[in-house]
Order: sequence, then structure tokens, then C-alpha cells
Amino acid sequence: MSDFNRFMKKGMRGHLIGIGGVSMSPLAEVLRDMGLHITGSDVAENENIKHLRELNIEVSIGHKASNLPADAKFVIFTAAIHNDNPEICEAKARGLKIFGRAEAWGTIMKAYKNALCISGTHGKTTTTSMCTHIMLASDQDPTVMIGGTLPILHASHRVGKGDTIILEACEYHDSFLEFSPTIATILDIEEDHLDYFSDIEHIKASFRRFAERTPENGIVVVNCDDEASMSAIEGIDRKIITFGLSDKADVYARKIKQVGMRSEFDIYYHGKKLTDVILHVPGLHNIKNALAATASCIPLGVSSNAVKYGLAGFSGAGRRFEFKGKFNGADIYDDYAHHPGELKVLLDAVGALGYERVILVFQPHTYSRTKAFFDDFLRQLKRPDVLYLAEIYAARESKLDISSKDLQEKISGSIFSEDFDELIQMLRSAARPGDIILTVGAGDVYIVGERLVSEGVD
Repeated sequence: MSDFNRFMKKGMRGHLIGIGGVSMSPLAEVLRDMGLHITGSDVAENENIKHLRELNIEVSIGHKASNLPADAKFVIFTAAIHNDNPEICEAKARGLKIFGRAEAWGTIMKAYKNALCISGTHGKTTTTSMCTHIMLASDQDPTVMIGGTLPILHASHRVGKGDTIILEACEYHDSFLEFSPTIATILDIEEDHLDYFSDIEHIKASFRRFAERTPENGIVVVNCDDEASMSAIEGIDRKIITFGLSDKADVYARKIKQVGMRSEFDIYYHGKKLTDVILHVPGLHNIKNALAATASCIPLGVSSNAVKYGLAGFSGAGRRFEFKGKFNGADIYDDYAHHPGELKVLLDAVGALGYERVILVFQPHTYSRTKAFFDDFLRQLKRPDVLYLAEIYAARESKLDISSKDLQEKISGSIFSEDFDELIQMLRSAARPGDIILTVGAGDVYIVGERLVSEGVD
């Protein structure tokens, strides 16, 4: 058992470095709800930090040794934090125990009979959210950790009293190999995080090791339409449940009908109709996510009605094609897409909605990803009618010799600006009825849409 287990006690003081991250902020909340005293730090303000402060969790901006409380007993850090971080150095000097974020989550999940861990290059937040809806409809009172805010929870997590925990499982730095899933779901596998992984074979090997972390009676749920995912788990000695769009899968869809913002389809399991579904989020990718969620929850004993009504009640997660409001007759949506594959499915879905113009405001996420997938980004970024490019969001990285301006120079008619105020001014002039404005990226580009909406509707 992880050494972290002995720190999970009421009154214990812990400090989280990088507390504003999508996985760290819910961890802070969960530990707080367990009765621990939590503080933290991060490099910049964000909405997660604002929320944590509303919960009376003290957060410092900027990393310095003095941020560590005198009575801290342990430190948890995110993958973006390096060994030379002054708070890490201070913790080592004091002899405090230091844990990675994933190790903390891995310890927490061992207290549950069922640990459903959703992995994949794309779709983790949406699928985890759908699983949460299904489990809540099944009255199973799960504990949940999601990489985005879910409206039904009014948060990115919940602490339940049931025997199931549902979590996103991220492959970056092999962090999901700290987890102990009883059900390991693999949505898809593509090249990403090439600042850590060497190539697709390295990534597939990591996902296989994740699947092998299930116990002998564990279950692996996998996308049978994704060649890399099926290759990764080939010959694995675990029970496998597949999902996909065709009847070669264990869980599949029939009678798919997509109309505007919603989809209607039937879900089949082992050749028999399980239920009919109305899904209130657009796109074929979301139908696949719904099938993945269904396949993941079936081993947990959910009823067909829980699947039907759980999925019917899902209207999206924060920053996943999230409607922000209107400006001058244009609809404004925000999305977390930051990989060319995610951009493709987003633009595919939006293209079917009948807008006169698609206006994309894109903020690339990390220099290494922009450089590694430069040509793939170009292919997708040429698709919208109007393209605005913000500068690359560095996140955990130091600056490399690449800029969003390099993309702009390859795309005729596109506009680059380092300044959000300038982007907003240009959008004020451009927006008109019949437009959809998409603010897209894993950084802080959502601010652009929110500021437009705050200026008034129509």
C-alpha cells in the first residue's frame, strides 16, 4: 500500500503544488472533504483557484519556500512541477513526505470496491461525466473526479458514500500507472505528449500496462473501432468489453439519427437492445463516448433505465462544447480541444449544425505539441470560415522556437494577435447573426468568449 495512506487522516496538514490544475484542484477538495487541512500554490490565477478560495482553501500565487505552512506534514505535486521548484526543495530540506498527484489518487481509490478509470487520448472528461450521470441515475452514490466542471455536480468532483469511484486516468508521464483500476477503459490512442513519449508504440505499451493494472477478475473496456487501442490490449489476460459503432462490438449503436444539437439512437449489448437514448450533445464522437460510458457502467450493475435517463440528462461538461452565450446575434461556445484529432471532431460536429459562418479563436497548447503536430494543425485550422490565432499557451514548458504566427503565415486570411483585448475588439466588429464563435484550447482562451458575452446579449 502507498505510504500516502497514513496521511489520509482528519486534521493532517498537506500542501499541493500546482493546485489549480484540472486534477489537482478536485484532489484538494476531496482531501478537504475528508477532514484534512489543505493549502496550495500555482503560477497563475484561474477559475479553479477562485473556487478553492471560496472553500477557504488558501492558495498562493508564485512558487516560493515560504508558501509551505510550518505544520505541513506532506506535499503533493503535479507532473508540471520539477525538482528545482523552491517548494519541493523546502519540503526536502524539512524532511517532509513528497507524493505525486497520481499516487495520491491511486491511494484514495483503493478504499473502494470498484474503481472505474477512464483513459484515452481524447474524450476522457466527457465520458467520465457520462458515467457519472449513469451512476447517479442508478442511485449508486459514486465518488467522482473529473477534469472539468459538471453542471449536475456544480463542481469537478463529488464524494459519495457508495462503493464506486470514477476517475479520469491521464497517460502523461505515465501517471495512470499509479492507479489501481478494477475497470480500465481505453477510449482511443493517438500520438500526443511527445515531450514524454517517444512514439505511438511507446504510448501503446503504456496503455497496455495501465490495462494490466486491473486485478485478475478486472475488466478492460476498449474501443474496437480504434486499431491502436485494440493492438495495445491484444492477448491480455483480462475480461474485455468492447464498444463501437458496428455490431462487431459488445456494446454498439443502431438507428443513429443526428438532428441539430441532439442525437437519437438505440444501444445494443451482446446483440440485444439495451435501451433507446436521446443525447443532448452533438456529434458522432459523443455517441461513441456514450457507448463507452455504457460499456464501462454495465459491469457495475446499472439498469437500462439508468443508462437511458442518465445519458438523457447529460448536457455537456465545462469547456466541452460549452455554450457561453451570445454577442451581436452570434452563438459563442468554448471547447478544450488542443490536439488536431480533437479539433477535427469538434469542427465535424459544428459543420453539421447549419451555421452560416464558423469563427474559430484558437490558442495552441504547449510549444512541443504545436511543433510535433504542425502540419496536422494546419489541416484543421484551414477549415473554419474565419480564424483568429492567439499565442501558444506555454503551460509547463519553456519557450521553444515556434509561435502561433508560424501557423498564421501558412493559412491565408487568418489573423494572429498576442493580445486578448485586440482579439476581442476584432470579434466585436466581425460577429453577426448566423455565426458560431468557438474559443478553443486548453489554456485561458475561454476569457475571450466570456468577455464578449459579458458585454451583453444581442
